[in-house]
Amino acid sequence: MGVVYLFLNFFLLLFAYYLLKPVREALVLTEGGAEVRSYALAAQSVLLLLLIPLYGILFHKLDRFHLLRWVTLFFVVTLMMFCVLGFLHVKIGVVFFIWLGIFSISLVAQFWAFAVDIYSAEAGHRLFAFIAVGSTLGALVGSETSKALFALLGPYGLMLSGAVVLLSTIKISQLVDRNVVPPSRTLLGEAHRADHIPLSLRGSFAIVLKDRYLLLIAIIVLILNCVNSTGEYILAKVVVERADALVAMSASGLTKGAAIGAIYGDFYFWVNLLTLITQLFLVHRIWQLIGVRGALLVSPIIAFLGYGLVSFIPIFSIVQLVKILENSSDYSTQNISRHALFLHVSRQQKYQGKACIDTLFCRLGDLVQALIVYVGVSLFGAGLGYFAIVNCILAAVWIVVVIAIGKIHHRLELQAHQQG
Repeated sequence: MGVVYLFLNFFLLLFAYYLLKPVREALVLTEGGAEVRSYALAAQSVLLLLLIPLYGILFHKLDRFHLLRWVTLFFVVTLMMFCVLGFLHVKIGVVFFIWLGIFSISLVAQFWAFAVDIYSAEAGHRLFAFIAVGSTLGALVGSETSKALFALLGPYGLMLSGAVVLLSTIKISQLVDRNVVPPSRTLLGEAHRADHIPLSLRGSFAIVLKDRYLLLIAIIVLILNCVNSTGEYILAKVVVERADALVAMSASGLTKGAAIGAIYGDFYFWVNLLTLITQLFLVHRIWQLIGVRGALLVSPIIAFLGYGLVSFIPIFSIVQLVKILENSSDYSTQNISRHALFLHVSRQQKYQGKACIDTLFCRLGDLVQALIVYVGVSLFGAGLGYFAIVNCILAAVWIVVVIAIGKIHHRLELQAHQQG
């Protein structure tokens, strides 16, 4: 039963996140615009890096369940505060945008930390793929629910609903811990096997810089996040234009915020549906056909071709289609293949190096994206075609880096085979 509760936990966590994600877009775009959204993403990245040491302190002071409970309660309480401020007509768009970004990164990372702390490595290999499907299903149902209820409940009603869903995950987490069968449970020694590795960000950064393989992976993560975030800026611009057109044509008093929420709810539904289909039916076949190294090329090729098309035809339908394909490939093929690159590195590189790449270099991508938007808008007065061309160039560099990584990965595989 433990795995069923864990599946449900991840489902509800992502359901709550995607219930709130269209709310985030509607608030920040109506109160600020696409440029403010990009700068808020950069602010979120800086704040997240500052919060990492604080989370480390809590990690060492609390056991796994109490850590999960108090961090989740913090997000529930702050979400209810946003709800109250919203009903009082306080502008919360930018702050809520930053909050939700930190929420998603923190709770998803904490969920997986909770899972690997409970299950043994053998059980994890058997069960985690099934559990991951729960997150995609939760995202799929959450985005469709948000789209259906946005006009009825409004952004603040959806916030209240999200808080209730989050609160339920605390009890389910407790049930997970109680219902894991002994053969699948992590041994005490195994659960603490990484405790002696100091999780210093400075030390982790040095580990990445000293190893060419890890550095190339870090560059991929930085470029991926930069391309994706710049693409989100392009999407936000055309969504605002589309929402204005829908409001102008509406005879039923449709508001701009409700129009943006509905558009993003529909967008996230198709992203998550395609992600689910890819996870269930395509990733394994892609690996069999072209291997991990070939699978890593799927996302940059989609980005290169997609943004090349957007640079010539920057209209809503084309941008939306490109972003659906890009995001779904990032969340499925690219994400799984990138994690597989760490199978042939040392324990220290897996713990410290990967943690640094997934936090520092990922957030640097958001900062570079904000700089690209600022320079393009403020200095050049650039249109969407400019940002699409920038993404094309970045995607081309991304492809070159993947090819370089593939050569090292092939060498590491041969070494592992010879040693095995």
